[in-house]
Amino acid sequence: MIAIASSTRADWGLLTPLAAELRRQGIPYTVYASNMHLLPEMGMTVSEIEASGEKPVKLHTAKTSACETFAATASAYGEAMRKDRPNTIIILGDRYEMLAVASAAVMCGVPVTHIAGGTVSEGAIDNSIRNAITQLASLHLPETEACGERLKRMGIAGDDICVTGALGVYNALHQQLMTRRELEESIGEPLPKRYFTGTLHAATLDKKSPKAQMEEFLQGLDSFLASSPDFGAILTYPNNDVDPTPQIEMLKQFADRHPGKIILRPSLGMRRYLSAAAMSEGVIGNSSGGIVETASLRVPTLDIGIRQKGREHAQSVIHCDHDRESIAKGLAAIVGPDVKAIAAKGENPYEKSGTPALMTKAITEMLATRHKHF
Repeated sequence: MIAIASSTRADWGLLTPLAAELRRQGIPYTVYASNMHLLPEMGMTVSEIEASGEKPVKLHTAKTSACETFAATASAYGEAMRKDRPNTIIILGDRYEMLAVASAAVMCGVPVTHIAGGTVSEGAIDNSIRNAITQLASLHLPETEACGERLKRMGIAGDDICVTGALGVYNALHQQLMTRRELEESIGEPLPKRYFTGTLHAATLDKKSPKAQMEEFLQGLDSFLASSPDFGAILTYPNNDVDPTPQIEMLKQFADRHPGKIILRPSLGMRRYLSAAAMSEGVIGNSSGGIVETASLRVPTLDIGIRQKGREHAQSVIHCDHDRESIAKGLAAIVGPDVKAIAAKGENPYEKSGTPALMTKAITEMLATRHKHF
């Protein structure tokens, strides 16, 4: 049996096609759902896992602080893996609680399959966490050739690396997207005539506080909206790398000041998010989604601040400093004809054909080599 670890709306949306491929091939697996999935204030997104037909094992790991959540995650996943004895556990990315999962797996003798290692994001502690998971993993599924080469320089054997492309790009290219009317009906209110789709997470290594980061973001967006009355935005909550409560309150107040222009939701889910992004004038903020999959939707991205610094990106991704003036100018730039023309080409270094099948093949071959049985 294969285990899949998921702790946020973002990683489950990405992991969905891999779970579907395992199911298609008749390979037994189970999904462990933890942390933000089980928080009502963050949208109780375990319901999205259940809506896709899964019966996840619910591990209540969210605590007051990141350190407490880390400890609770290691304990809960360790207990689950000792009970279930999976042949491998699949971990995606670089969230801090995934390091706890990887640590517990090693202590339980469960091989770790790590997706999206070798990436760089210099503006967040995620960078160090991702590299730590790499050293604990047995199989590495990086998204690009450059990421694979970076893993080799970290001492990972080439035989343990399989470049697969990004699951987010696979979703962007294969998901049946909603029409504008369908999206409006699903969200429950009309969309602005033209809009951005955005999420701003805390850049944990920025000198500005998360609250100050959000203030600059909203002031920059406000300045642009003041000069562009037919624009609005669909915004989602930040994750809980730090306590997001102050930033969420700022977002709520901002939405209240812009009725009809700002749509705010804790989470959109994969299909609604991709649909919203595909119809938008651009993706804004500092989410990895803006870097990885948005280019394949032929939509430009404004990447704000240092959180994703160093990450490979398409030419349609424009970077700006994390201050209100730079953000307002960046928003104007991505709706301009030059950037839109680049985005229309859809060139994306993260795009590779058959990503879920490539991942499944690499996992099954690794387990066969280790004489494991499903």
